[in-house]
Amino acid sequence: MMSKQKIAGFAWLADLVGAAMFAWGIADAIAALALGMALPVIALIAMVAGGSIRAASVMLVHTLAIQGAQATSAAARGLVLRRLLTAPLPTAPLIGQAAVLAIDHPETIAQYEARFVPARMAATAAPLVVLVIVAFASMVAAGILLVTLIPFAFGMILAGSMARGASERQLVALGQLSGLFVNRVRTLPIIRHFGAEERIARQVAAATRDVADRTIIVLRAAFLSSAVVEFFAALSVALVAVYCGFSLLGLLPFPNPETLTLREAFFALAMAPEFYLPMRRLAAAYHEKQLGEAARAELRPILEAKQTAPSQARYQGVKVAQLTIDWPGRRIGPVDLVIGKTGMVALTGITGSGKTSMLAVIAGQIAPSKGTVTPIAPDDIAWAAQHPLIVPGTLRDNLELARPGTGVSDILAAAERVGLMPLIASRPEGLDLAFDHRGSGLSGGERRRIGLARALLSDRSLLLCDEPTADLDAKSADEMIALLRNLAQHQPIIVATHDARLIDVCDAEVQL
Repeated sequence: MMSKQKIAGFAWLADLVGAAMFAWGIADAIAALALGMALPVIALIAMVAGGSIRAASVMLVHTLAIQGAQATSAAARGLVLRRLLTAPLPTAPLIGQAAVLAIDHPETIAQYEARFVPARMAATAAPLVVLVIVAFASMVAAGILLVTLIPFAFGMILAGSMARGASERQLVALGQLSGLFVNRVRTLPIIRHFGAEERIARQVAAATRDVADRTIIVLRAAFLSSAVVEFFAALSVALVAVYCGFSLLGLLPFPNPETLTLREAFFALAMAPEFYLPMRRLAAAYHEKQLGEAARAELRPILEAKQTAPSQARYQGVKVAQLTIDWPGRRIGPVDLVIGKTGMVALTGITGSGKTSMLAVIAGQIAPSKGTVTPIAPDDIAWAAQHPLIVPGTLRDNLELARPGTGVSDILAAAERVGLMPLIASRPEGLDLAFDHRGSGLSGGERRRIGLARALLSDRSLLLCDEPTADLDAKSADEMIALLRNLAQHQPIIVATHDARLIDVCDAEVQL
């Protein structure tokens, strides 16, 4: 089934019908006035009808193209979001990069679909239609238009080749800048604590200059393609005008190959700009074309990520064998790990050694480079992050994220197991205690307890914990360790940590 964008491209042909009617009307009117005759009514009707058809066709084209583009981008955005959240990816993008992939790139593709696709469809057929129409009035004028098309095609190929690589590099730089900026804003307190403001500012400034330089290169290529179109459009109209004028005056330096009337000559001249109009629209949308294709190329690894059917087997344990993650300039592993239906295993190593990444591989979020890991059904995995998600709303809303519709008794039972009851009892609102998006007023320990409570409410077999005692005071850390040790007697826990006290109570340690 043909997409609305392609139908919109063919709808531009109706615009040519209107243009031909308007050109014939004005040519007939001028020919009559030149002979001293009254303005023909049929010429006025043709001009009004032609203008109306052109207006209606433009409205139809934009309506169809925008509707089709919105449907395409919505489908792409939904698929990218699902893959970012559930598919094992070659690398885990930063939050800023993920936002660019899921929000900006589908919008870029929508612009490509709305502007470039219809223009491309029109540019393939409309110039030939114009040649045929002009040929009925003047074969020579049609030949002039055709001859100017040959060098124009070579110019556009050259400009397009320059723009493609530049657009791809610009999108990569934009994604890197977004990821860098969001990451640095999130860690701003740490940056200030270590006095690294100047170094980080230089880093962001360098990334910003790189984006600016790449944008200038893209715009330069876009202006070049527009200049090529405008030059040959102006040249073709000028040559047709010179030929028609000299033909009517009998001043051609060669035998006149045809006999032109004023009506025919003016009609050919009026239709000459329509020959390059579809290609001018195409050149105007060429920037969207380069960005859209670059966005699709950057999304391709995510959209084409190998999808494995979710495991339906009940959890029987986890076995990791020679698991390795290879990233540019870095290798994590190989790692061997075994855990059954209870117990606690610690993934240890210095900060940045890849503990969180290894948890993501076990959870099926990142594809390993080598080695094997037991497939685990997504419904069997609970993740307690180092920085648990806090959404605007009440404490009850945040806990119910794990299992919507959970009863109050189950929520309170989970809250009591993780030590949240002091927070609930200390506030008159209880479970209706409200938070903003930052969870203002919550301590680090309370945030982690909320994350653990959600993991318990989800009632999943395997619990993955990322730095559960980081940034906690000694008392809170001891309480968290005791809680995890108690939970490990009933379910398996894999914990990423560098806390020696937590490592000591684990059943096994795997060092990265």
